[in-house]
This record gives sequence, C-alpha cells and structure tokens, in this order.
Amino acid sequence: MAVLIVDDDPVQCRLLEGMLQKFGYETTVLDNGDAALALLTGADGARIDCVILDLVMPNLDGLGVLDKLRQAAINVPVIVQTAHGGIDNVVSAMRAGAVDFVVKPVGAERMQVSLRNALTTSALEGELNRIKHSRSGTLGFKDIITKSPAMHAVLRMAEKAAASNIPVLVAGESGVGKELIARAIHGSGERRTKPFVAVNCGAMPENLVESILFGHEKGSFTGATERHVGKFVEASGGTLFLDEVGELPPAVQVKLLRAIQGGEVEPVGARKLLKVDVRIVSATNRDLIADVKEGRFREDLFYRLHVFPITVPPLRDRPADIPALARHFLALFAAEEGKRIRQIAPEALQLLSSYRWPGNIRQLENAVFRAVVLAEGDGVGIDEFPQITAQIAAPAPALILGQVEEAPAYAAQSSPVSREPPLFRAGAAMAPLEALPLLNAEGDVRPLDEIEADLIRYAVTHYRGQMSEVARRLQIGRSTLYRKLEALGLGEGGDADPETVAGERQPRKIA
Repeated sequence: MAVLIVDDDPVQCRLLEGMLQKFGYETTVLDNGDAALALLTGADGARIDCVILDLVMPNLDGLGVLDKLRQAAINVPVIVQTAHGGIDNVVSAMRAGAVDFVVKPVGAERMQVSLRNALTTSALEGELNRIKHSRSGTLGFKDIITKSPAMHAVLRMAEKAAASNIPVLVAGESGVGKELIARAIHGSGERRTKPFVAVNCGAMPENLVESILFGHEKGSFTGATERHVGKFVEASGGTLFLDEVGELPPAVQVKLLRAIQGGEVEPVGARKLLKVDVRIVSATNRDLIADVKEGRFREDLFYRLHVFPITVPPLRDRPADIPALARHFLALFAAEEGKRIRQIAPEALQLLSSYRWPGNIRQLENAVFRAVVLAEGDGVGIDEFPQITAQIAAPAPALILGQVEEAPAYAAQSSPVSREPPLFRAGAAMAPLEALPLLNAEGDVRPLDEIEADLIRYAVTHYRGQMSEVARRLQIGRSTLYRKLEALGLGEGGDADPETVAGERQPRKIA
C-alpha cells in the first residue's frame, strides 16, 4: 500500500517515512503542495492509497490542496498534520475533506491507528458508492479498483468504447471482472439511464435459450403459460451484456446474428418481428478465433461481435492489484460479518501477492471471505490463509516417465484399489500431484483412457470446477467434457462436485 507524505520539513519527512516503512507501507515524499497535487491528479495518482498532509507549507498549503482535490473529485483519504493543534485548524481541515488530524510529533501507535481507520473507511465508502452506482446503472471506470498499468491500459480502451455505440467483445479468463468492465462501459456512455441487462449464455438450458433471449408468445410451447418479452426487448434502449457468448448453440447463433444485423427479434410463436434498439457488449473466456476455425462458432457472428475487442489480463499478470483488492474485500466482509478487523498483515499481503490465483479475482474474494470468518483478532495474517499457504509450498505437478513405485508420494497417498491420489477425490484439498505415471505396477504402459481420466480429474480440481476454463485448457468442447465427466462418475451425484472442489464455491454444477 502506497502512502504519500507531503511536508516541507525534511526531518519530519524522514522520521515519518521510516515509521511507515516499518509498518509495511510504501512511501513517496514530496515537499510542497503543488507537487503533491500534480502527482495525485496525474496518471500515477491512482497508486496512492492515502496522503499524510502538512497544513502549513509555503505557496499552496494543506487546506489549498484539500480544496483542489475536492474540486477534482479525487477521493483519496487524507490525514492532515501540523505543529499547531488549535480547534479552528481541526474544523477547517475536516470541512475541507480530511479524514483525520494529528499533531506533530505523532507517535507510531497513533499514526498506525489513524492509517488503519482511514483506509478502512475509504474502502467501505468506495464499496457503498459502487453498490449505489451499480444499482442506478451509473457504475463508472473510477469505481474499478486497480493500480496495475496493464489494467489502466484496458480502462483507457474501454473509455474510448464507452463514448460510442460500437459493439464490444471483452475477453479474459473466468473471474477477471469482465462484467464489471461491461457495466462501466454502459455506465459511462449515453445509454446509462437505460437498462443494463446481463445474460449468462453458458447457464441457460439449451432448449430455452431462444425463448430467454428473444421471448415467446403464450401457448407457443408446452409450459408457456404466459407471454415473455425476452432479454433483447428488456434491454431495448440500453445495453445487452452477453456473458460467455461462445457457449451459445449454433441454431441460436443464427438468430442472434439476424437480431444484431436487422435490429429485430422474432419471439417464439410470434407472427411478426419486434424492433429493438440495444447496444451489444459480449464476453468470453474462450478462444473464439480457434472456435471459428473448428466450426464451433459462426464466423459472420464473430465479426459482428469482435468489432472492438478488449482483453482483461488475469490477476497473476497484475500483482499490483492484489493488495488493493484484498483490502477492499476485507473491509466489505468485515462489515458484513460484524467484525472489527482493521488490517491484513504485511506478510499475509506478501503471501497473497506471490500466489498465481488460477481463479482470479473471484478466488481472491473467496479467500479473503474465508480469512475474515477465521480471524479471531483485529487483523488477518498468514494463519487465516491455510489453503493458499499449502498450495504455494506444494511442488508443481509434472508428467514423468516411470512406474508407480518411482513416485512414492503418489503411491503412498493413493488408494490400494483405485490408485488415485486423494487430490482427485471429493472434498480433498489441493494436495500436490508430484507424478503422473505412464507405467503401471507391472511395468506396462497404462491405457490411454486411464491417463486421460487422471488429467481431467486434475484439471477440474486445478481450475476449481470452472468448466469453461477446463474445456479451454484441455482444448475440447464443453459438451465433450461433460460426457467424459459423466463417464468418470463426476457429473451430478458423482464423486467430485465442482462446487466443492478445493474448497471453492462455484456458480454452477456439472450437469
């Protein structure tokens, strides 16, 4: 976490800088208000989490900086400090937007408490604003928590897209925040006062996809007891967000193409077309270009959706975002659970930053939620992240030539009947897979279907039941993956429910 110190007294700056670095904060020191204002209003201002501001400085003083920050709508928390602790100064600073006031020389414990309170309050206020903006359809790019240069480039692209009605395709792994980008595009554009309708194309039953998207008339099929307008009509005038658009069946892809091209939809059982005016923002975690080449996705539809592509990098490629997101989730869940948790220990943040997060932001959110529930004091440390600690300490899985006896960790942990490592069994933790043997105990090559079964089980566990990601990484269709899982007994009622694999809750089951 980065703290900006603004003070024209070099001695005070050195003392405060040393104090904060011992607490685990990154520090930037400036000696005047003009330089501080230039930093906070510039491109690097987003990386500053808190400001410690001296009130009395030559030229632009502390109150002047606070006033200009308020005019620029910059909501970074500011703690003011001065050698003059009169009540008038306190009142003026608080009215100008400061979150706390300390008198020089400030003690280490007082400064640490002030920083914790300021950061916690800022996180809660930010979350409340995000909830309010999301509900009103005005979620903007400033509501997105990021300190990564890679994400700043993504947001600049998205801001350009928001200024027009161009179709946008947001690509990225599951859990990176594709829907958040889509909502920010909608909330920053001219359609922000109109509906934002999100549809998860991978979660709809195949026989109901057409009805859900385009609507149906009463009595048009068995169970259609009333008229349904469909998502296109619901979103008319606003934005239709098609999440996981690569999962749409081929027959629906044809109707979607017609709806986008002509601005008309044909409800099931209807005798006439309905005019619609929607902006299309779609998202996928698949390689749609590869799907087009293999015939799984229509080429003409791809070019209709892929007009303005935006790729959101995975969390492992933007480690600068991990501390900020972790503190954000900590403040949110601590408030929800009614716990007075004020901080994540520096060593815990270092642990989180060193993990690769295959489940991206969604997995980090779950890990922090679990840590808040486990915490017994006013802070969260390494002990509250046992699963992350175990996975970082575990060796990476490898495919090696050898017999089962040559991999003692594999053989010792396996069932004598099934020879399956506990990694693949329901409820098992993410234990290391040290070897995937190619030879059996008799020295013969194992059948290909056995090796394939082991690989599929590991992939389901490794990607925590995110079946689209598993299929993409194995380079097979999702329907093919489901068939193989059913054959292995890993479907509904089987022995490895992906909702509980590796302790991570997932939004849908294998079925």
